[in-house]
Amino acid sequence: MRATFGRLVTTAIFLGFTSSFNPHPAAAADLGLMTSGPAAVGSCSEIVFTCENGQQYPLCPIAVSIVGEVVTGALYTGRRATHVRMIPMGVGYRYAGRGIWLDGFRENALLNFGKHTQVACTIAHS
Repeated sequence: MRATFGRLVTTAIFLGFTSSFNPHPAAAADLGLMTSGPAAVGSCSEIVFTCENGQQYPLCPIAVSIVGEVVTGALYTGRRATHVRMIPMGVGYRYAGRGIWLDGFRENALLNFGKHTQVACTIAHS
């Protein structure tokens, strides 16, 4: 019984050590869209998605974290804006709103309009 408990404790310590050590930690740019900082709130020209359908969709930050990640924003998809919020992902980012979501990693993204329509985009930072 004592040996089994000792192995369990040793395994837990080893797993805790190995899971905390990562030779390639995720950078902030991998976890969300980066802006120049909190001063970017309300600026619609800093992050623009240029998509394969020939359209450009600006993202206007509403709330920005201290490190400059966009937490919430307004994604303009024509005449109206859709409120989107960042959903934490393991790698990459997802911004979701009513009937629309955006999945991406660094400069590449897929803009989804519902379940059956998606378009590939790249981010144009100004």
